[in-house]
Amino acid sequence: MTLSTISFDFEFYPLLIVVAIAWFIPLSMSLLRITKIPTVIIEILAGFFIGKWLLGMYPSDSIILLDFLALTGFVFLMFLGGLEIDMGQIMASFPRRKIAYAKYIQNPLLVGTVYFIITIVTSYGFAWVLSHIVEVQNIWYFSLIMVTTSIGIILPVLKSRAEINTHFGQMIILASAIADILSIALFTVTAFILKNGLKLELAFLLLLPVLFLILYLIGKVFRNASAFKKITYQLSHAASQIRIRGTILLILVFVVLAQFIGKEVILLGAFMGGLLLSIFLHKDRSMLLVKLDGFGYGFFIPMFFIMVGVHFDPAALGEIDSSLLLFLGSLLVVMYIIKIFPSFLWMRLFGMKRAISGGFLMASRLSLIIAASTIGVEMGVISPAINSSFILMAVLTCLISPVIYNYMNPKSVHKSEKTIIVGGTSVGVLLARRLHLHDKSSVIIEKDESRFKDIKTKGLIVFKGDGADPDTYEQINLDPSNYVVVMTGDDQENIRICKMIRKEFSHEKLIARSGTKMIEQTLKNLNVETFDATRILANSIENLIILPTTYHALIESYDDFHIEELEMLNHEVDGLQVREVPLHGDGTIMMIKRGGNMYVPHGDTYLRLGDIINVFGTNAAIEDYRKKLS
Repeated sequence: MTLSTISFDFEFYPLLIVVAIAWFIPLSMSLLRITKIPTVIIEILAGFFIGKWLLGMYPSDSIILLDFLALTGFVFLMFLGGLEIDMGQIMASFPRRKIAYAKYIQNPLLVGTVYFIITIVTSYGFAWVLSHIVEVQNIWYFSLIMVTTSIGIILPVLKSRAEINTHFGQMIILASAIADILSIALFTVTAFILKNGLKLELAFLLLLPVLFLILYLIGKVFRNASAFKKITYQLSHAASQIRIRGTILLILVFVVLAQFIGKEVILLGAFMGGLLLSIFLHKDRSMLLVKLDGFGYGFFIPMFFIMVGVHFDPAALGEIDSSLLLFLGSLLVVMYIIKIFPSFLWMRLFGMKRAISGGFLMASRLSLIIAASTIGVEMGVISPAINSSFILMAVLTCLISPVIYNYMNPKSVHKSEKTIIVGGTSVGVLLARRLHLHDKSSVIIEKDESRFKDIKTKGLIVFKGDGADPDTYEQINLDPSNYVVVMTGDDQENIRICKMIRKEFSHEKLIARSGTKMIEQTLKNLNVETFDATRILANSIENLIILPTTYHALIESYDDFHIEELEMLNHEVDGLQVREVPLHGDGTIMMIKRGGNMYVPHGDTYLRLGDIINVFGTNAAIEDYRKKLS
C-alpha cells in the first residue's frame, strides 16, 4: 500500500536560484537607494545572466516548472492589470447627453478613446515604414505591439507625485487603461484570426463577454445577500482565506474558458477576470488588494520577468544583420512618436509642455508589449529577432520615460498656502481661522454685504464677490495649487460653482460638502473631493463617547497642538531611520503614507523621498519637522 503518491525526485535548486534573485533585487535596490529604475527591469537583466551561467546545466523538467510558474505569474499580472482599472471611473465618464467640444476635451474617457485611435493609425503607418528596413511578416500585428502601454509603470510614477486624483492624472490613467483594454482585445482577436482564419469559431470569443455578464449578475445578487456577506467575512481570515480562494477560482474560470477557445486568448481571460473583480471591490478593495499584491508580486510575477530574461536571446538580433542599429534606433523613436503625437489632445487643458510630458510617460511599455510579442513569436507572425528587439525596447522605455516625464513636468516643492473658501458661513469662517493657526493664508468669497462686513471685522481676508462668477477668481488670482472649498450652504449652488470652476479654469483641487448620496455622486463625477457633514458629526459624537479625554484634549487645546501633513523632500534624510533624525521633542510622527500603504512608524522605520508624513505637535515642533523633512 502506497502512503504517498508525491514524488521527491525533483531538483529544487533552479527554483531556489530564481526565488533568491527575486528576494535580493528589491532589497539591494532599496539599500542602494535606486528609485528611478523599475525593479522588473533589473529582474529581466538578472534573469538573462542566471539563464546564461547558472540554469543551463539543469534538466529540462526543472526549467519547465519554472516556465509554468512564469506563465502563472504572467496570468496573474494580467489579472492585476485589470484589477487596477477603476471601472467605476470609466462608467462615470460616459457622456449622458450630447456634448460640445469644450465638454468633450475635458472628458478623460472620450479623449482617451480618441488618443488610442490616433495612436493605432499612426502606429500602422510607421510599421509600414519600418517594414522597409527589416522584414515584417504582419504589419498590422506589428503595429498592435507598438500601441501597448504600461499602466504598471504609469501608476507608480503618478502616485509618487500625488497626481493620481488630479484631472491630468485621470486623463493619463484612463488613456492607459483604454490602451490596455483595447490592445489586449485587438491583439487577441488578431492572433485568433491569424491562427484559425476568419471562421465561425471566431464567435467563440463572445463566450468571454457572456461569462463576464453572467458572473457580474451573479455577483450583484450575492453581494447584497446578508448570509453570503456574513459567511465570507467569517471565512476571510486565518486558514480559510475564502476571498483569496474565490479570487483564484475567478481567475481560473476565465483562464480555462479562454484556453478552451485558444491559448492566445488566455491573457484576455485573466484581464477580464480582473476587470470583473474591480467592479465589486470598491471600498473593500484595500485589504484584498494587499493580499493579492503580496501573492502575485511576492512570488509569481517576479518569476515571469526573471524567466523573460532567462529566455532572452541577444543572438537572435543578428538576424537583422547590418541594419540592426538603424532598426533599433528607428523603432525606439517611432515608439515615442506614436504616443507623443496624440498627446497634443491635452494641450488646450494643460499646456504644450505638460501634455508632451504625458505622452512620454504613456510611451512606457512593459508587460503587454512582452505578451503581444511572445504570442506573435509562437504564431510565427514576428521573428525571434524582432521579439528580442521589443523586449529591449520595453527595458529602454521603462528607464527613459519616467525620467523625461519628471524632467519636463517638475514637481513644485514650494506650494502656495492660499485656500479659497467660497461662502462666508460659520463653518467657512472657522476653517479660515483654523488655517491661520497653521500659518496658511485663506480668502473667503462672500457676496452678501452684511456678512462680508462682519467677516472683515474679524480680521480675516474676505473678498466681496459672487462665487459663481468666473471674474471673481480672476481677480483673486486663482492658482492651480490653490484648494477651493465650496460650502455656500446650498447643495445645488455648490454643484453649479464646482461645474463652473471645472469648465472655466480646469481647476483640480476642489472640495465641497455632500448632503446626500446623489449630491455626492454628482460631485464625484466632477472629480470633486467631498465631505459628509452628518458623518463627521456622528464621528465626533462617537469620539466624545468612546474617547472623551482624548477628544476634549484635542478640541480644547487646538491653539497649542496641531496635526500637519508633510511630504518628505529632504535628500539628506532619505534612507535614514526615524531615530537617526534629531526631531523636536514636542512632536511625534503619527503615520507615514508610502504609495498606497500606511505605516505606524517606529524608531527603526526608514524615511523615503515622497513619503507623506502625519505629524502631531506644538507650533515649534511642527516648524522643526517641516524644516528637517520638507
